[in-house]
Amino acid sequence: MKAAVIVTPGHIALESVPDPTPGPRDVVVQVQGCGICGTDLHILDGEFAPAYPLVPGHEFAGTVVAAGRDVTEVRVGDPVAVDPSLHCGECHQCRRGRGNLCERWNAIGVTVAGGAAEFALAPVRNCFRLPDGVRPADAALIEPLSCAVRGFDVLPRRLGDHYLIYGAGTMGLMMLELAKRCGAATVSVLDPNPDRLATAVRLGCSASAAAADELDRPAGWDVVIDCTGVVTAIDDGLRRVAPGGTFLQFGVAEQAARATIEPYRVYNKEISITGSMAVLHSFDRAGELFSAGVLDPEVFISHRYPLDSYADAIGQFRAGVGRKVQVCA
Repeated sequence: MKAAVIVTPGHIALESVPDPTPGPRDVVVQVQGCGICGTDLHILDGEFAPAYPLVPGHEFAGTVVAAGRDVTEVRVGDPVAVDPSLHCGECHQCRRGRGNLCERWNAIGVTVAGGAAEFALAPVRNCFRLPDGVRPADAALIEPLSCAVRGFDVLPRRLGDHYLIYGAGTMGLMMLELAKRCGAATVSVLDPNPDRLATAVRLGCSASAAAADELDRPAGWDVVIDCTGVVTAIDDGLRRVAPGGTFLQFGVAEQAARATIEPYRVYNKEISITGSMAVLHSFDRAGELFSAGVLDPEVFISHRYPLDSYADAIGQFRAGVGRKVQVCA
């Protein structure tokens, strides 16, 4: 089969690799849509210490074309979205229900071959069967949505809170959509890219701007979410949290990045600072939300490339043009 392969950091090639073979509780998925996100850039740039060569792609969905002998939950021909998480289920963190912090953490498309290929292998337990009417290519959005759902799991979700979101890319827009449904009084979105801000306005944000100083809220925001991973945005966001409020670090920063906090203010104003790592018991919930129409794929997916053009798709995403970039077999 054809697959996009990160041969070494910075080097992508389209190669012919062996077709996957399912184990007893595995399925083979013919990939119909595979999204690109910031994690893929980190892997391409040599971070997260994966073993190379690697087939990337942890946001994917498609159709089951082969199933192991002990698979009963899905059948050949079923459309599925795939949770890339591979938790061991045995370590200290897994035994306490924190599989996203697994001490032997692995993920499809991050540490093992992923969905930037014609076919991908997945445990059947990681498959969410798509209902009728949901296109598998669109359903690749379920994985990033499941990360956003996990992000909201660690937030207070109080009715009437005021939200400030840094970044109007895919994840910022998903956070906007979820905040609207969690009873937010207002949701403001920041991004220096006017085209991205226009999408946030289209989706119904309360206010939008290139910088927080352009918004009239001197008391700060109850919930501040960074979806950029950019230190300057993080530093700014930490200063915008209202007393008793919460800052969520959602964006993936470089591993060496360092931000500044004010310990006295954190203490004196009871500021909560928390993080959200990947997916945790949230994939099926995201699948249900997506199937119910919480996201409009035509708004969220701005570019679709053929698999042969994976390198171009990565370049498009890195340039920050558009929203979700996908490759499709």
